[in-house]
Amino acid sequence: MKTFLLTAFLCFGLLTSKAQKNTTMENSKADSTAIAQALEDYYFKGIYEGNVNTLGNIFNPGTLLFGDVKGQPYAKTLDQYLDGVAHRQSPKDSDKPFKGDILSINTVNSIGVAQVMVKMYEFNYHEFLSFHKIDGKWLIVNKMITDVN
Repeated sequence: MKTFLLTAFLCFGLLTSKAQKNTTMENSKADSTAIAQALEDYYFKGIYEGNVNTLGNIFNPGTLLFGDVKGQPYAKTLDQYLDGVAHRQSPKDSDKPFKGDILSINTVNSIGVAQVMVKMYEFNYHEFLSFHKIDGKWLIVNKMITDVN
């Protein structure tokens, strides 16, 4: 009888853990989809149009940006970055090619990382964007950028 109860308990435990794993996978897919949608609706669109209000929808106010552009160190606060976007000609207005591609998105609980490519002007930016889910909304909390050929 003890063996039967122990076996039943272990089987139940395995079934429950598999069910929880499936739920986690579904949440992960839903979160990745939400991040991808935010990237398309706010990040790529905001950069293309030069619209800081649109970009403001995807950034956490304390976001920091780091990396290198054409071999030179790059470090900005979000306010400095948005000011630069506001005072440059947008890719849309320049009639130059623009393309934003999502390479990958990974999430664990309330954190995520998206790897994207942004082609604009003469630049090809390879970016790592760190996300945090705050009040049910995925926001960029850190942006790492490098210009690649």
